[in-house]
Amino acid sequence: MKVEMQLGSENLSIELGKVAKQADGAVWVQYGGTVVLVTVVADYRENDLDFFPLTVDYRERSYAGGRIPTVYGRREPRPGSSEQLVARLIDHCIRPLFPKEFKAEVQVLCTVLSSDGIHPADVPALIGTSAALSVSDIPFNGPVAAVTMGKIDGKLIVNPTYEELHASEIELFVSGTSTAVMSVEGGGHETPEDEVIDTIIAAHEEIKEIIKLQEGIVAVCSQTKREYESKAVEDTLNTRIRDLATARIRESIGMADKQLREDYLEQIQTDILSEIQEDTPEEIDLSAEKEARSILSDIEKEEMRQAILVEGKRVDGRGVTDIRSISGEVALLPRTHGSALFTRGQTQALCVTTLGTSGDEDVQRGLDGEIRRGFFLHYNFPPYSTGEVKRMMGPGRREIGHGALAQKALEPVIPTKDEFNYTVRIVSEILESNASSSMATVCGATLALLDAGVPLKRPVAGIGVGLIKEGEREVILTDMLGTEDFLGDMDFKVAGTTEGITAVQMDIKIDGVTPELMRRAIHQAREARIAVIEQMNAVMSTPRAELSPYAPRIFSLKIAPQKIKDLIGPRGKTVQGIQEETNTTINIDDDGTVEIASTSADDVKRAEEKIREVTAMPEIGKEYTGKVVRTASFGAFVEILPGKDGLVHISQMGDGYVRRAEDVMQVGDEVTVRILTIDEQGRVDLSLIAAKGVPLAELDTSSDPDEGGGSPEPRDQNRSNYRENRPYRDSRDNRDSRDRRNNRYDNRDNSRDSRNRRSPRIPKGRF
Repeated sequence: MKVEMQLGSENLSIELGKVAKQADGAVWVQYGGTVVLVTVVADYRENDLDFFPLTVDYRERSYAGGRIPTVYGRREPRPGSSEQLVARLIDHCIRPLFPKEFKAEVQVLCTVLSSDGIHPADVPALIGTSAALSVSDIPFNGPVAAVTMGKIDGKLIVNPTYEELHASEIELFVSGTSTAVMSVEGGGHETPEDEVIDTIIAAHEEIKEIIKLQEGIVAVCSQTKREYESKAVEDTLNTRIRDLATARIRESIGMADKQLREDYLEQIQTDILSEIQEDTPEEIDLSAEKEARSILSDIEKEEMRQAILVEGKRVDGRGVTDIRSISGEVALLPRTHGSALFTRGQTQALCVTTLGTSGDEDVQRGLDGEIRRGFFLHYNFPPYSTGEVKRMMGPGRREIGHGALAQKALEPVIPTKDEFNYTVRIVSEILESNASSSMATVCGATLALLDAGVPLKRPVAGIGVGLIKEGEREVILTDMLGTEDFLGDMDFKVAGTTEGITAVQMDIKIDGVTPELMRRAIHQAREARIAVIEQMNAVMSTPRAELSPYAPRIFSLKIAPQKIKDLIGPRGKTVQGIQEETNTTINIDDDGTVEIASTSADDVKRAEEKIREVTAMPEIGKEYTGKVVRTASFGAFVEILPGKDGLVHISQMGDGYVRRAEDVMQVGDEVTVRILTIDEQGRVDLSLIAAKGVPLAELDTSSDPDEGGGSPEPRDQNRSNYRENRPYRDSRDNRDSRDRRNNRYDNRDNSRDSRNRRSPRIPKGRF
C-alpha cells in the first residue's frame, strides 16, 4: 500500500508491504529524492524493569549520497553527532506514547537509503517511525508527526531545504499528535517569544494533515495490538506502606539540599522495608520488596505534586517562579584563553574558551556535504557531578544533545570571521548537577567568551521551566530541579538574549501540551532569563579589551592564487620551514588568503616578511635589488625575487658600448635593476640603466635597430636561442640542476682551451 500528499515544496509518500516483511512494522518513506527505510521490532518477552527499554537508531549510509566511506576498511563509520542527534530527537517524540505498563524491548531502526542533498531526512524518519509503529502490533498511542519550520524574509517555510536552512531566521523541529504538541527543538536569531509560538502553531496545522495520511494507512493495514501484562499492586501492601511512609515523605518537601533530601528519603525506604519484614501478616508477601520501592516512589511523586498544586511549595521550599541563588566568577584558570565558573543552586558549570586559527575549525561530514564550523561547543557530564560511580566512556547522546543545544543558543551572537578572525571552541565541564546543566552551560560559556575577549553581540542566558499538570490544574515551574524534572510533566529549556530567543528544547512526559500553555511557559522563561542576564552582567558585561597573552595573534594577508604552490613548496617544505623558523602556524586557503598565528607579534611579523618574499609578484617599472646568478654572452640573469630571475640585456648595462657582461657585473654581485617588460610566459626584462635614473621613456625597449639602444635585434635573437637551448625556469631547484649540467660544459671547454692555447683556466662561475 502507498499513500501520498504534498508537504511543503515536495511530495511525501509512505509505502508498506514491499520490503522488510519479517519486521513487526516497516515503511518506505520518500520525500523528494530522499528515501528512508524505518523498521520496528518488539521482543515478546517482557522485562521486569523500572524503565521502558526503547532503542532508536538513525543511520545515514554513505551510498545514499553517492560516496564511498573515507574511513579505514571503507565500511560505514559509527554514527556521527548529527545522526545521534536525530535519533535522540525521534526518541523524545515517541517515548511518551507507549503505555507505561508495556516493558518489552522495542528497537526502531531508521536507515537513510538515498539522499538528494537537498532535503534533510529527519522529518521523513520520524513520520516513518510513527507509521511503522502504528501499523504494527506493538502497543503505541499514535500516530505522531513532525515538520521543520523555517522563515526567510518574514515568510514561513515548511520543511526547508539545506540551503534554505542556512539562510533561515528561525529553525524549529516540531512534533505532535492531532490534538497537542509533543516536542520542540531548534533556535532563532533572537526571535521574539510570540513569533516562536506562532511558528509552533503553524507547524501543528501541518502535523494534523500528516497524521490524517497515516490514519488512512492504519484504517486499512493495522494489526491487532498485542496483549501485555499490567501488574497491579497488592492492596494490603500498598495500604501498609502508605500508612507508614506518607507523613514522613511529606516532611522532605522544603529541603533545599539535594543530597540531604536523598539521604533522608533513602533512610525512610530502609526503615519501611525493615518494618514490613518484621511485621509479617500472612496477607503481605515478603518477597515484594521491589513493589514496596515502587510504592514509595509513587508516594514521593504524589506528595511533591500536591504540594506544588495546592500550596505552591516546591521540593526545595521555593515558590513556583523563584530562581535559585546565582554566582559567577571569571579568569579562574591562569593559562587558558578565557574561563568562567557559573553556579545556579546545585548546578555548576566550568566553561573554558580556547581561540585558534582556521586550521582548528571543526569539520563535519553529512549527507549535505562537508561543513566547516568556526565555533563549536563540547559538553562533558562526569559521574561525580551527581555523586555517582559510572564507567567513563565517550560522549553519549545526552552529552552530544546538551552540547548541541548550548551551541545553538550561542551561535547567533558569535561575531563573524570578518569581525573576529578566530576559531572559537568552548568546553563545559559540569562539576555539579541538579537539573538544567545545559542552560548553566549557556550562561557559563557567555562569561568565558567575554573573559577571552570575544566581542559577543549580546550576553545569552538560559533557563529551564517545568510543568505539573493534574486534570484542569496546572502549574509552570521556573528553574526546575532534577526531582521536578523526573517527577514532572515537561522540561522546557529556553535560551536567548534580552532581545529574543536563540534556542529552545521541549520534552514532555504526558500526551501533549497546548500552544496556550507553551505561550505562558515561554513568557515566564523570558522574565527569568532577563533576571539571570542582569546577575551575569554584574560579573562581566563586556569583553576584555585585550586577548590573553597565551592566545594566538592572527594576521591575514592575500597572495596571488598562482603563488600558493610557491609558498607551499615541494612537499610543503617551504611553508614548513617558515613555520619552524618563525615559530608560527600558517594556514593557506584556496583563494590566496594566508593566516599567520603566533603568541608573539614579532614572530608573526617575521613570518609575514618571509611569505611576502616568497610570493611577491614582479611589477613593471619597479626597482629591485637582486643577485647576479649567471652571465651569458648577451647579458646577465639577476634573481630579483626568491626563485624569480630576470634578464639584463647587455644593451641595458651602460650608456655606452658594453663588450661583455662581466665587464659590468660578476656572479654573486648585488645590483639594483628596474623591470622593463614581462611577457606572457612570465619572462622578465630588466634594466641597469633605468635603475640609475634614466627615465623609461628614454630607454629603447623596441626591436628597431635604427632607434638606438645597442643592438636589440641580436639581443632578442640571442635570448631566444639561449632559451631554446637552455629552457628558462623560475624554480631555484631546476636552475641549480641546470647549473651543475652547464658547469660540466664549462669544464670541458676550459680543458680544450688549455690544450690549444696553453692559457690558464678561467673559471666562469655559475652558468
